[in-house]
Amino acid sequence: MMPWDKLREECGIFAIVSHPEAARLAYLGIYALQHRGQESAGIVSADGKNLHLQKGMGHVADVFSESRLEQLPGASAIAHVRYATAGESALNNAQPILVDCWRGPVALAHNGNLINASQLRHDLERDGAIFHTTSDSEVVLHLISRSKRRTLPEALIEALRIVQGAYSLVIQTPEYLLVARDPRGFRPLCLGRVKGKYVFASETCAFDLIDAEYVRDVEPGEVILVESETLESQFPLPREKSSHCVFEHVYFSRPDSLVFGRTVNASRRLLGKHLAREHPADADVVVPVPDSGVSAAVGFGQESGIPLEFGLIRNHYVGRTFIEPRQSIRNFGVKVKLNPVREILAGKRIVLVDDSIVRGTTSKKIVHIIRAAGAREIHVRITSPPIVAPCYYGIDTPTKGELIGSTKSVEEIRRFIGADTLGYLSLPALLESVEDNGRYCSACFTDCYPTEVVHEERQKELFGK
Repeated sequence: MMPWDKLREECGIFAIVSHPEAARLAYLGIYALQHRGQESAGIVSADGKNLHLQKGMGHVADVFSESRLEQLPGASAIAHVRYATAGESALNNAQPILVDCWRGPVALAHNGNLINASQLRHDLERDGAIFHTTSDSEVVLHLISRSKRRTLPEALIEALRIVQGAYSLVIQTPEYLLVARDPRGFRPLCLGRVKGKYVFASETCAFDLIDAEYVRDVEPGEVILVESETLESQFPLPREKSSHCVFEHVYFSRPDSLVFGRTVNASRRLLGKHLAREHPADADVVVPVPDSGVSAAVGFGQESGIPLEFGLIRNHYVGRTFIEPRQSIRNFGVKVKLNPVREILAGKRIVLVDDSIVRGTTSKKIVHIIRAAGAREIHVRITSPPIVAPCYYGIDTPTKGELIGSTKSVEEIRRFIGADTLGYLSLPALLESVEDNGRYCSACFTDCYPTEVVHEERQKELFGK
């Protein structure tokens, strides 16, 4: 597995109802959401009587062939791409999770993390429940199955009143689809229509690929039932203060997506402009770390007047594993993914724009690669504040002790990565760039969480480390 010093992009979900090519559109939907999870992919289709599951490890295009899609009949489907935010990386944990309980077949796809899943799982196992995965998402299915409520929608609402944390989820039965988002709206989820049929996705870039129209976001605390062409919405959960994940705009989401009602590209350009004002640099060229640093670097260049050049080229075709040479090559893992353009970098004073520094190891290697390509000065600029605390809401984050921002000063980080200067964007500038108005979660920068969380001693257990 290639080491890559970034926060990992949780998961992506997609659902479509009453469309004659449901499975194929679901495939295209998660293809567009591939950036949100690259460990596994899965689709469950519904034909009115039964549910059909196909899933596997790897990228969407590798998991699904024409023959596998042919095994997904029906006019409705849910789909999922995954990174392991809770539970180990294994085929059993790939989603959607399909179970057959007394209510009939039920499939679930989940983006987020349930902060009380460990305790709930312990209680359920003590009462005789048998879990088939190590994923926190399976807890929801057990709660639904054990509920005495008459209908599955009522059982789901009862389960959602018990679980805590972040969830955007879709639940498929043979006859209908259920959609829910947690009351704080940590993770994104949007509603659209394609040829009059309802569709849901983590980001609007999935709508663009299938010519679907964005209608609105699924609201925090909203539960939706879609059957055929009928949509019923309710708000059965207590209202909470919004806590949208600000890192969706900094790094996770695609710049062509509309997330939390705002275009990601617009946010990132403003991040770059604010960064140029707060940390100007006397330099010759602005170079983004692709791909998430590109929009911010455009903003930095526009504000500073320094020309933008693509001095690092990313290899987009790196899979989950690769064969390393027998003899050691320095910085090999980063070189597989990024390569310098020497004619742009040689002899130049470089502003290197990136979204974040997590452990610092990759930033150090990138700085070394650029300096080895002949750069005279390297001024690293980061479009977010130092990350000082783990996320418990659906992002695979190192423990606090592994986060360089929590253990070293900015000057110490600068020396560690080997840059001539280092500047982080301030939190007020970040929040202004995303039009905060008090609706974003920034716990990873402040160590102040919007909910009670289980802290360091349980972090490894919660995140399958």
